[in-house]
Amino acid sequence: MNDVLPSDLPEFADRAAANQRRLNETLRRSYDFIVCGAGSSGSVVARRLAENPSVAVLLIEAGGSDEVPTVMDPASWPGNLGSATDWGFVAEPNPHLNGRALPMSMGKVVGGGSSINVMLWARGHRSDWDFFAEQSGDESWGYDSVSKIFREIENWQGTPDPRHRGTGGPVFVQPSPDPGPAALAMLDAAKEIGIPTFESPNGEMMEGDGGCAITDILVRNGRRNSIFRAYTYPFLDRPNLTLLTGTQVSRILIEHGRAVGIEAMRDGRALRIGAAREVVLALGAIQTPAVLMRSGVGDENELRAFDIPVVQHLPGVGQNLQDHVSFGCIWEYREPVAPRNTGNAATLYWKSQAALESPDLLFCQVEFPVPSPETAGGAPAHGWTMFAGLALPKSRGRVRLRSAEPLAAPRIEANMLSHPDDLKTAIACVDLCRSLGNTRAFEPLVARESMPGPLDATEMERFVRDSAVTYWHQTCSAKMGRDAMSVVDGTLRVYGVDRLRIADGSVMPRITTGNTMAPCVIIGEKAARSLREAHAI
Repeated sequence: MNDVLPSDLPEFADRAAANQRRLNETLRRSYDFIVCGAGSSGSVVARRLAENPSVAVLLIEAGGSDEVPTVMDPASWPGNLGSATDWGFVAEPNPHLNGRALPMSMGKVVGGGSSINVMLWARGHRSDWDFFAEQSGDESWGYDSVSKIFREIENWQGTPDPRHRGTGGPVFVQPSPDPGPAALAMLDAAKEIGIPTFESPNGEMMEGDGGCAITDILVRNGRRNSIFRAYTYPFLDRPNLTLLTGTQVSRILIEHGRAVGIEAMRDGRALRIGAAREVVLALGAIQTPAVLMRSGVGDENELRAFDIPVVQHLPGVGQNLQDHVSFGCIWEYREPVAPRNTGNAATLYWKSQAALESPDLLFCQVEFPVPSPETAGGAPAHGWTMFAGLALPKSRGRVRLRSAEPLAAPRIEANMLSHPDDLKTAIACVDLCRSLGNTRAFEPLVARESMPGPLDATEMERFVRDSAVTYWHQTCSAKMGRDAMSVVDGTLRVYGVDRLRIADGSVMPRITTGNTMAPCVIIGEKAARSLREAHAI
């Protein structure tokens, strides 16, 4: 597939690099808009604002360039975990996971999570977006409205589906090309146990009970096409968009109830930069609430414990943290099979109980073994994993400050499996994994089920708690809504602070059914549209 854009050409790279050097050497004291975080939402906001040449935009990113092999080579994504492109967060020990402390990787590089993830494009379920609309009181967050935005922004490369898919947008989406034997067996296994299959996991499949499909991925010309690459990179040669990397935002400057700029650390020294119109926080569900709290926005009791002056009492800041928890069920191959593409070409959503409104289980097949450290002893040298988990967990965690120091990592209380219903659903999830993996469809590939195998109730509960790992979908810690625990309204404005918005996964009222990158792009688009309307740009 040869899809060449002007920004792919060497002369563009040289021109953009020279432009950004000039802009970095002559930083302004103030910009119209400051966007904090160049991830899946921030990249969108910065691009959409900079489309107006009269608007000066500063995009700040703590990480550095994405021109590293683990980012750009789609098959090398596991190498990002624990690397310099990963924040390296670790959650607090969790008594519901037998005291385990899970690593909570998040992208520290331009592109954020979209530069270190598995590149899956998963829009979420109809019920997710309709829930957002109900919680915000704004129908423009509903599924039908959001589907229209998805069609506008996609450049879909698969079988034409004009009702659901768009072409010509900035996001190059394709079905995983030439899927491997395990992915094809997954489709057959689903049909064997009565789960329908679809051409794509985005569209009809996520308007009803769920199903199984080959994954949609953001890979173009054999390279990862992150949201930064899709949206922001083509604008780096413009004089009104400044990208400042290696710079960590420590707090928002707020005067008389209004955000007027940011304070950040760069090369060991503090920077203060003004924002004439608005500040947009797009730092993700861990750093966004931490920056808010250091800025005096949060629960007043928490802030006073760190001697932080209270600017706005918002008790929901840092609360409602959600993530998809996963359990690795692994089968040994008869013969080694090399992974293809991203090593993940089939996905499945289904219900743990038929009476549920929408799927509550999420399955991503991985074409190599993915055990937890506690279950690694049972993993084969060659095998595939049903990386399956809870799509709509009921457990809720929290992000808290560890100290008032400007760059201190926050305290993450993930609390996975703290709600008793989640344990029951987890066991149902593992049971469905075993039913899929032990179908006739997999017999030509599989020598044996490596884990968990048939277990009694006590052993199964231990397996679930020991095998649980994160999907790296941390969200919901500064939720959108209208109740006392809400942090932003339907236009993503922070309650009680003028000229401050949040545009990242933290604003989700609940986690979406599936990988969270695509919903974060919608959050960025919605934020940008609200900003452009509010400021007549």
